Amino acid sequence: MKKVVFAFALAAVLFAPAVPARADTLNVQVRSGKLREQPSFLGKIVAEVAYGDQLRILREQGEWRLGQAASGREGWIHVSALTDDEIVLTAGTGEVETGASSEELALAGKGFNAQIEEEYRAQNREIDFTWVDRMEEFIVSPEQMVGFLKMGQVNPPSGGVR
Repeated sequence: MKKVVFAFALAAVLFAPAVPARADTLNVQVRSGKLREQPSFLGKIVAEVAYGDQLRILREQGEWRLGQAASGREGWIHVSALTDDEIVLTAGTGEVETGASSEELALAGKGFNAQIEEEYRAQNREIDFTWVDRMEEFIVSPEQMVGFLKMGQVNPPSGGVR
């Protein structure tokens, strides 16, 4: 009886139609996503993707995904920048091609826009937003991050500091 079951199982595997693996597609949910050469926040940036862009996922490594953009460029991106939710940019009743900046789209997608910021500031006049505004303008390069980590003798678990 065992031989019959084994033979049947073997035949089912051998003669089953080949089904190609479906490539997962995820959407970028951050204003500006970075595709990196290696799965590390300190990896060299090879391309950038914007809010709403789709990436075809080629491989997984821990919390990182190797994605291919519509341009054909490939690189690693952290899962926190991705979602499997469909992102549809709309204005009124129709879909939008995009006339707003990627920053405006990312903030609006998260429910934040200039009007909401202005209302918050009006309700909190005692708060000095000077440094908040200045921090929004800070840009830290990957080289500066690596230097900071080296100086502090910090080595991220995923590597990346040379």
